[in-house]
Amino acid sequence: MDREMKNEITLEFDAVSVNEGFARVAVAAFITSVNPTIEEISDVKTALSEAVTNAIIHGYEEKEGKVRVVCLLEGDRLTVEVKDKGKGIENVERAMEPLYTTKPELERSGMGFAFMEAFMDELEVESAVGEGTTVRMRKKLGTESYLGDEE
Repeated sequence: MDREMKNEITLEFDAVSVNEGFARVAVAAFITSVNPTIEEISDVKTALSEAVTNAIIHGYEEKEGKVRVVCLLEGDRLTVEVKDKGKGIENVERAMEPLYTTKPELERSGMGFAFMEAFMDELEVESAVGEGTTVRMRKKLGTESYLGDEE
């Protein structure tokens, strides 16, 4: 495969928790073309799971809505966007603090954004109250070791 090839998929599904597993499997299948390691696949699936779960639980708060996942592969670079048109995040900086949660009664750990940051190379969150949230994550795939590249 041409390493600089560009490929994109868009998934849109109802904001119900059973669809989180579908999104994980679909994105994992999509990235196989760049021969990622098992660890890289696991990292992407974990980060995606957190982003989709946040959209469902926090964005829509169990109300009807759609979650859109857009995946773009540019060579071995993956960009994943998870978008909702839910209630939005009032204070993104605070929401990204480890252990911060607005749903302690659901036994949420408040580690969603921390996991996304840990498992992906880059994380951006854009949100507007009443309009929704976009989580954009990037990761280089198909490399044996890239951990020292950015130090």
